Amino acid sequence: MVLDGDAHRHRKEMFLSLVGAEALQRFSDLFAEHWRQAVLRWATKDSVVLLDETHRVITAAVCEWAGLPLAPEEISARAVEFAAMVAGTGAVGPRNWRGHLLRARTERWARRTIEEIRSGRREVPLGAARTVATHRDADGRLLDVKTAGVELINVLRPTVANARYVVFAAIALHEHPHWVEALRNGDESSRQRFALEVRRVFPFIPFIGGRVREPFEWRGHAFRVGDWALMDLYGTNHDPDRWQAPERFDPDRFCTDAIDAFDLISHGGGSAADGHRCPGEGITQTLLIAAADLLVRSMRYEVPPQDLRIDLAYIPARPRSGCVLCNIRPA
Repeated sequence: MVLDGDAHRHRKEMFLSLVGAEALQRFSDLFAEHWRQAVLRWATKDSVVLLDETHRVITAAVCEWAGLPLAPEEISARAVEFAAMVAGTGAVGPRNWRGHLLRARTERWARRTIEEIRSGRREVPLGAARTVATHRDADGRLLDVKTAGVELINVLRPTVANARYVVFAAIALHEHPHWVEALRNGDESSRQRFALEVRRVFPFIPFIGGRVREPFEWRGHAFRVGDWALMDLYGTNHDPDRWQAPERFDPDRFCTDAIDAFDLISHGGGSAADGHRCPGEGITQTLLIAAADLLVRSMRYEVPPQDLRIDLAYIPARPRSGCVLCNIRPA
């Protein structure tokens, strides 16, 4: 079910309540902790596929952040489920079918978790799981168990999807190695700019859809109430009328360029509170800042020859090789 109007805004307030500054810092700390543990494992292997490994790291971090820490043997299984759901987003055929199949398993886990929290059989700290389980819609009623389970997944799955952005950050460092030293010797603002530019340059979901609420005309086309319209995320982030040399990777453009809610729109346009913008944007930016720091400070590695091309027709986008790293050692 797709919510709209006041019901949509009320539900969105629940998600926005989860991403305050303190909560984001805690997520960043947990991500860094699980990443450093993973680096020790990676150092014992000849090579790793960074996309697959980052799915596991984020799954462990976000579930613990939500109040649902996973046993070591659970992490890989949940990561596979979330990754399949993400991969099936823009697909038809087997990739989509696999995503739906594994989603059913995750939904059973999420519903069981909601029931356990509500019955008192499972005590969880204040966080996403408890917030979703106890959330009441505008009519004052608890969400039904099925809906609450879906909304819990809607916190966890998109966060795990950020593994692609982490891989894009690694590719950016590989293709622009002077940024390794710049980040290693830089401050928080340099990592902030780097994260923004990764989100601007690299593709993820190329567009998002929305329904017309009020009729309007744009470039000679009349949009009627109820029409579906697509927002071109990738094209807007590479618009030469807005960005100087848009194909150039240049984090320092954010030193001088003031951006508004309709310039950098990798997570939609407008404000998160009342516009078509994802409430999880803060999580993505926080995670990318942490990942940039971890890639240059917590480990040393090599990038062997491989196919790092990114097919824009593959939704959500990913490098063909998944980004293989080798000769990993802790730093």
